[in-house]
Amino acid sequence: MSTTSHTSTVLEEILNNKAVHVNLSASRLVEKALSNNEGTLTSTGALRVTTGKYTGRSPKDKFFVAEKSIKDKLNWESNQSISEEKFENLYNKVMDYLNTKEELYLFKGFAGADKSARLPIQVINEYAWHNLFAHQLFIRPAEGELKDHNAEFTVISAPDFQANPEEDGTNSETFIIISLEKRIVLIGGTQYAGEIKKSIFTVMNYMLPENNILSMHCSANVGKEGDVALFFGLSGTGKTTLSADPNRRLIGDDEHGWSVNGVFNIEGGCYAKTVNLSKEKEPQIWDAIRFGTVLENVTVDEDSRQADYDNTVLTENTRAAYPIDAIPNVVVPSVAGHPNTIVFLTADAFGVLPPISKLTKEQAMYHFLSGYTSKLAGTERGVTSPEATFSTCFGAPFLPLPAYRYAEMLGEKIVEHDVNVFLVNTGWSGGSYGEGSRMKLAYTRAMVQAALEGELDSVETVKDPIFGLHIPSHCPGVPDEVLQPKQTWSDGEAYDEKATELAKKFQQNFKKFSNVSDSIKNAGPNV
Repeated sequence: MSTTSHTSTVLEEILNNKAVHVNLSASRLVEKALSNNEGTLTSTGALRVTTGKYTGRSPKDKFFVAEKSIKDKLNWESNQSISEEKFENLYNKVMDYLNTKEELYLFKGFAGADKSARLPIQVINEYAWHNLFAHQLFIRPAEGELKDHNAEFTVISAPDFQANPEEDGTNSETFIIISLEKRIVLIGGTQYAGEIKKSIFTVMNYMLPENNILSMHCSANVGKEGDVALFFGLSGTGKTTLSADPNRRLIGDDEHGWSVNGVFNIEGGCYAKTVNLSKEKEPQIWDAIRFGTVLENVTVDEDSRQADYDNTVLTENTRAAYPIDAIPNVVVPSVAGHPNTIVFLTADAFGVLPPISKLTKEQAMYHFLSGYTSKLAGTERGVTSPEATFSTCFGAPFLPLPAYRYAEMLGEKIVEHDVNVFLVNTGWSGGSYGEGSRMKLAYTRAMVQAALEGELDSVETVKDPIFGLHIPSHCPGVPDEVLQPKQTWSDGEAYDEKATELAKKFQQNFKKFSNVSDSIKNAGPNV
């Protein structure tokens, strides 16, 4: 088949297969996965699987097809291209491969809880557990919606098919290729299910702004008074943990849109990190890991079938995928009003950023564009210890369009809705990584709660001399000395040296944003 056809033709080709299982229930998919020896059950009934060589995303293997209609719109400085010819040849190879399989699995659903902005999608899988993953992570059709479902984007996942880099134009045997014109995502050579989820998020990051809707890599929740909070941050910074608040209702875990109507979840589930998970610290996530949940790369005792979340022999990027209604206090449907508070989360491995600071509008734009954090072990191939990184808009790997498109939209909405913005460091205190210690979750929770409830609005602040951040002098539930990062270091000169080093990294990184105003440029560190 020529890839000039639409997604409906893709489905017609797949249906030539001997057996295509369409929208099986979670129970049926678990049965299929077990009978195919794809995984095992844990003591809580979750399906435990391993993903082999790839235990995280593979960004160097992700491509956009260089199609005429989108070629001038995309940001090619941070995205890779592949030719239409290479894509079509590889597509045909994958389709031929899948048609040799006796069974395939098809999920039909949606991305986007707001019906006026949602994208009908379909996911075709070689593995039953991958289809279970799609079933749990995307929005499942309500009764009656499946009959009239017409997919506008198709994900085809064939993990056991490997590319030939010399012949197929890829960088390795692995590929994640997005055709925005043909509306197809082609995935092969990797068993890591996160590629399925993130490919659709990338697609939404292209399509939503085209319709004047801001797409965001963030979690969101809402309080009893209807106040909405957004939590931006890369993987491992605490989005899932901090948004799963028993005193607030969860809107969504990871990916959202912000339209003229307010905020809506793009997904129908949660993809939570489970490393060092405990019932005491994260009871909602702990309790969500039950029958139907997919546990990725978690070590399990062969006899008791109990999960050992502290064991990272396979990877630190252990994950649990479960439907959002596995969390007890969620918003149904996953839509809410405009945000009152925005929290930027960073895991600072230098240990010099304050645990919480209030940002001016210009500082908010500066830190949103900077997207500083420490890339944590296991979230990408080859990362074994935290590394300082700057990921534009806290989601650079998933942004097809130039960064200023997203930043301008966020800035306009902050002003329009008078949003309070905070920078919260969930990383290290008392020293850099290897010397200091990770910020206590109880302290972070107390600071976030104070920010959301307005308890910091009238608190006196101290301006950091290097970063220019406005640090509260007091926060309920947190020792005052913890709020001032320099006071937690035993060596003040060592702190100044490390803080200056990080400030220079901020300045160097921000040089690439030549098209922003001086007020935003000057809102960063001053060395």
